[in-house]
Amino acid sequence: MTEQARAALLPLPPADRAQQVIAALADYVQQSGLKPGDRLPAERELMTALAVGRSTVREVIRHFQALGVVEARKGSGTYLLRAISASTLHMPLTLDAGHLRDVLLMTLEVRRGIEVEANMVAARRRTDKDLEIIEVKLNEMERVHIAKGTSGPEDLAFHLAIYDATHNPLFRQLLEQMREAFERFWDHPFDRTDFARRSFPFHRTLFNAIAAKDPDTAREETLKILAIVEEDIKEMSK
Repeated sequence: MTEQARAALLPLPPADRAQQVIAALADYVQQSGLKPGDRLPAERELMTALAVGRSTVREVIRHFQALGVVEARKGSGTYLLRAISASTLHMPLTLDAGHLRDVLLMTLEVRRGIEVEANMVAARRRTDKDLEIIEVKLNEMERVHIAKGTSGPEDLAFHLAIYDATHNPLFRQLLEQMREAFERFWDHPFDRTDFARRSFPFHRTLFNAIAAKDPDTAREETLKILAIVEEDIKEMSK
């Protein structure tokens, strides 16, 4: 570590150690210029620099893991997944995941409200460059779908490109965090690779609405996609 990086990690006075370490680590990441993909200081370095025990450091790492901010790689260390600072607002998602059908329907209700608004905003604000990126993602999604009959990762990339076109980072962060939090439920729900396959054509019509800067049609096409998702959840969970 450089002297500049070490200056960001100072011993903490007694108090709520975990919360203080969370704030100190966020400050360290910001001040040292760490980027997503960079490795955090080793556990022992953090213990020494902050004058806290191993349990406190591990509690803080678990906290950031739950938020999707860092990732622990066995035998390698802890790596930053997203940029953070002391002023970053984190909103963890929790849900009783006992019943797959209920989880999918509850998350769909929230997704419907956010995604409809995001797609309408994208239709109003998208730039020509945004549209180029969205079309590239859509073409790749269609190519993979035609070849394999399913295109989960490519579908996600298409939607994330639309969220970026809103020029409001909260849309992407909220929807991406929700998707990541419940990824195991949305990855081939009910072990059916044909889940929501009928929604495929409406992705092109959604793109056309965004290209035309028509938020009302973007809303209609988004609702068609999500209506098929809801129908398949209810039908395939019987």
